[in-house]
Amino acid sequence: MRLGLTCPRFTWPGGDSAIAGRFADVARGADEAGLHSLWVMDHLFQIPNFGGVGEPMLEAYGALSYAAALTRRVTLGALVTGAPYRAPGFLVKQVSTLDALSGGRAVLGIGAGWFEEEARGLGLPFPPVAERFERLEETLRIARRMFAGDQEPFEGRHYRLERPVNAPAARPRILIGGSGERKTLRLVAEYADACNFLYGADVPHKLAVLRAHCERAGRPYEEIEKTLHLRVPGDASVDETVQQCGELAEQGIEHVIAALPDAADEAGLALLGEVARQVAGIGPATVTTPGRPANAPGQV
Repeated sequence: MRLGLTCPRFTWPGGDSAIAGRFADVARGADEAGLHSLWVMDHLFQIPNFGGVGEPMLEAYGALSYAAALTRRVTLGALVTGAPYRAPGFLVKQVSTLDALSGGRAVLGIGAGWFEEEARGLGLPFPPVAERFERLEETLRIARRMFAGDQEPFEGRHYRLERPVNAPAARPRILIGGSGERKTLRLVAEYADACNFLYGADVPHKLAVLRAHCERAGRPYEEIEKTLHLRVPGDASVDETVQQCGELAEQGIEHVIAALPDAADEAGLALLGEVARQVAGIGPATVTTPGRPANAPGQV
């Protein structure tokens, strides 16, 4: 099992002037602790789960580029990019730039988007949910083509690209966040290298649905890395967190992305570093049809 860190809050003692230094501590700390991945949210307002709208929130790809310059090993991604917020060609260039500047460590984490308040507040596109999923799928199709070097014109319902050049070339892996059974998991099966669930999802059931979508799409289920977002409380112990990761592995999860109360806290980072060492040898169990092979480890 892999262990990553997400930084969903940028509220630290010292106010806005402290953000650069403390986020640098987060990035370097994740790298030095031996964690596999580092993530930020693609939000422009703080979301209710973590604080108030008026709290600081960094733009995802600016923050990730800053982190890239401070790290050497961790993979870097947004958990997850709101597809309607950016034109697909521009988003691919952002992720490809991050990939080039990080030495190939970028991940395109993406979803349909949900936080209407920030979109309306800042004048960003926020169409009805059905259209958001249509735009997400077209964005995935464009990203796959551009990452593969295909420069043929693209004509979709919502986007038209006359010459989708992507240089420098990049081949980031694609992670789709969400657990919707009809649309989201179908898109995972058809386009993604990884899925991401929130803690509390019925993981065995969701993975059984994903497996069925993979079978319909002719896609090996084992190719897709199964990740999950987990909030680790401040009083958690190493043993408790290792046990929790082990239980998730038994359900089929291969990569846990942890949120600490304070992502820059040295004790919390040390705890995750020790947990990462202890869970490195844990493999996922088969969670659906008896006789199926166990999931192969992923790469995100």
